[in-house]
Amino acid sequence: MRNPEQTIGNLIDKQTVAFIGSINESGFPNLKAMLPPRKREGIKEFWFTTNTSSHRVAQYRTNPKACIYFFDKRFFRGVQLIGTMTVLEDRAAKELIWRDGDTLYYPKGVADPDYCVLKFSAQSGRYYANFTSQDFEVP
Repeated sequence: MRNPEQTIGNLIDKQTVAFIGSINESGFPNLKAMLPPRKREGIKEFWFTTNTSSHRVAQYRTNPKACIYFFDKRFFRGVQLIGTMTVLEDRAAKELIWRDGDTLYYPKGVADPDYCVLKFSAQSGRYYANFTSQDFEVP
């Protein structure tokens, strides 16, 4: 892979679903399908919307270790990124990724106490394409 950030960024931008992983109270991995990230900076940082009251938020507050996975079924390729997830509840973070129509999920608007932001920070990853996997570090 000549340019991991470009190759992986292109794959991510074309997906309509992201999978996020957390660790539950018993130490077992949990996976969940999510809408794609609202914002990303390269392949280092990703921002997702979610409910503050969700199981995932409670798990990340206890253990921030996380992964995210994107899969391109057309070409049967995917990427897993490993890192940490931070729960953000400050107004600036919430406004950063707020979109028209979000009141469907968060009726009180950007100040809704059940609205928060998950910020994923990647440390490393594994890319799969053409029957080959490749590990990489995220600078």
